[in-house]
Amino acid sequence: MKKLVIVESPAKAKTIAKYLGKEFKVEASMGHVRDLPKSDLGVDIENGFAPKYINIRGKADVINRLKKSAESAEKVYLATDPDREGEAISWHLATILGLDVNDNVRITFNEITKKAVQESLKNARPIDQNLVNAQQARRVLDRLVGYKLSPFLWEKVKGGLSAGRVQSVATRLVVEREEEIENFKPEEYWTLEAVFKKDAQEFKAKFYGDKKGKIELKNQGQVQEIEEKIKNKEFKVVKIKVSEKKKNPPPPFITSTLQQEASRKLRFTPAKTMAVAQMLYEGVEIKGEGSVGLITYMRTDSTRISEEAQQAARNLILQKFGKEYLPEKPRVYKTKKDAQDAHEAIRPTYLDMDPESIKDSLTPDQYKLYKLIYDRFLASQMESSIYEVLSAELEVEGYIFKLTGSKLKFAGFMEVYVEGKDTEDEEEENQLPEIREGEVLKPIKLESKQHFTQPPSRYTEATLIKALEEKGIGRPSTYAPTIQTILERGYVVKEDRFLKPTELGKLVTNILKEYFKDIIDIEFTAELESNLDKIEEGKLEWTEVVRKYYQPLEKELEIARATLLKVKVEDEETDIVCENCGRKMVIKKGRYGKFLACPGYPECKNTKPYYDYLDVLCPKCGKRVIEKKSKKGKRYYTCEGYPDCDLILWEKPAKNCPKCGSLMFEKGRKGNRKLVCSNENCAYEEKIGEKGE
Repeated sequence: MKKLVIVESPAKAKTIAKYLGKEFKVEASMGHVRDLPKSDLGVDIENGFAPKYINIRGKADVINRLKKSAESAEKVYLATDPDREGEAISWHLATILGLDVNDNVRITFNEITKKAVQESLKNARPIDQNLVNAQQARRVLDRLVGYKLSPFLWEKVKGGLSAGRVQSVATRLVVEREEEIENFKPEEYWTLEAVFKKDAQEFKAKFYGDKKGKIELKNQGQVQEIEEKIKNKEFKVVKIKVSEKKKNPPPPFITSTLQQEASRKLRFTPAKTMAVAQMLYEGVEIKGEGSVGLITYMRTDSTRISEEAQQAARNLILQKFGKEYLPEKPRVYKTKKDAQDAHEAIRPTYLDMDPESIKDSLTPDQYKLYKLIYDRFLASQMESSIYEVLSAELEVEGYIFKLTGSKLKFAGFMEVYVEGKDTEDEEEENQLPEIREGEVLKPIKLESKQHFTQPPSRYTEATLIKALEEKGIGRPSTYAPTIQTILERGYVVKEDRFLKPTELGKLVTNILKEYFKDIIDIEFTAELESNLDKIEEGKLEWTEVVRKYYQPLEKELEIARATLLKVKVEDEETDIVCENCGRKMVIKKGRYGKFLACPGYPECKNTKPYYDYLDVLCPKCGKRVIEKKSKKGKRYYTCEGYPDCDLILWEKPAKNCPKCGSLMFEKGRKGNRKLVCSNENCAYEEKIGEKGE
């Protein structure tokens, strides 16, 4: 008789099977096998919120296969993922297969390597009921909120809407950020710079104030007065300070930082990042090696790494870069206080499998994400980068100007990895010529600029995940599906990389804020997440946590049903005229996304596909350029007259050239971006101004 090991997926089964002997058989459950029913609430509220689980429709063949294998097995091990969700799947499997949950049936591993898998068999344990209860509490709460609030929204607003513990708070953050932007009152301010040239190198000193302190430049008159006083005058270098600045490497990835960095550097959505990471964790076919799990478990909030992995990284750094790149002691990173710390950080399982050596075995997306994880982990154990920073004060007519320059003295970890940025406003390395204290410099010109203070930026997927994490909303497993949900529900849209609330998102958020204060309250939701963690630790009863959350929801729902009248949601009107009846068509949302419909329905049943129109005209025929998505979800741009007009672009055009009418595209690096005409015979280009200019 063989021993049976059950995992979630065939890919994981294939990878594990090669590390176990012939006495083992590995089967896949294909994810969850039991869940709450879709047709009704499935929670007995009067009986302590007891969930009524049923076998998932379509899983009969899988369940029968597993039962048959379990009956003939000498021993059954449940090797689902090492988190709440994985523990719950194991518990459901044990129930279906008639296993005793108090027997040593559960095995877990943080990485799918021979050592980790074989070690887990030696440390088999009973199913952790606290972990199961934490997952059960979350599932029951999500069902109660969804099944109670969604029908209310269908009745009072429109069909197809939904509300949820985390999605509603995430939408609220996006809506409130938009309100901040709309209510922002810009304030005028000015900058004044003196431009110098020495040793054929131009550099700038910024106006600071006078000997009494900083002076804010609020208007042009103030600037002109200073310019008049210092015009054609010499500047004296009165103070110079040269210092060294260390920049430490970032910690290895956790789920949220991986999603943020993959969004910034690779332009991956959080959902795509997790899907690709899942493949890398479960196993990829590597030439000559078979199926190999390339990274550790990708749902984690801990930056901890094993001593063995740490030492392997240090050995590789010493061998590849030399001892100056290796810190005296291994780097240990602080994990945030509410982290579960059950798993390691996300890291490569085999450092000898560097990204380049296995590139041919990976898809382009797998390679990009694996390289990101590999490089970040290696960099996290390297020496700091060192910059030489020069700061100077220049005096002219009692006024102080300041200049700062820096140059990289030692690359350290930056030899391997440089973090992505959320904005392009961060200064790059700025080298200065050699200047001495007491030296006199004469500017070649003075430059003054008007600016206006800027509102906060809209969230990107990366910055929204960061905000959710900082506020304690959601957990590693929920960030990606939450953002996907609010986009799919039409509460939020993505414009370029930025998240913008729709009118529907604003409406639903305002209703929830008025009638369901707790559901959409950020602190209340964060406290609930903390309580789920306490259930996992055995410190709270799951039914009490659910009761505390559900009772106010029930009261609020009763009041809302009685007082809120039906809200009419107006369809968004477009400039596109229905060719059948002349009415302006409106945007509707169907199961496959947005489409255009005639508001004259049912008399006029005309519909059309909906496209996002750019404020750009086709240089070939003069019609508008539209944005579309390929079957793989990649954006491209084409003429609305296609296929009669064959314009197709993968790069987004910014505007039409004012000189020749051709398309202009954004080019250049940070701080020096410009719009360049695509017509080779037209040399027109324009610098992209600072925000607000």
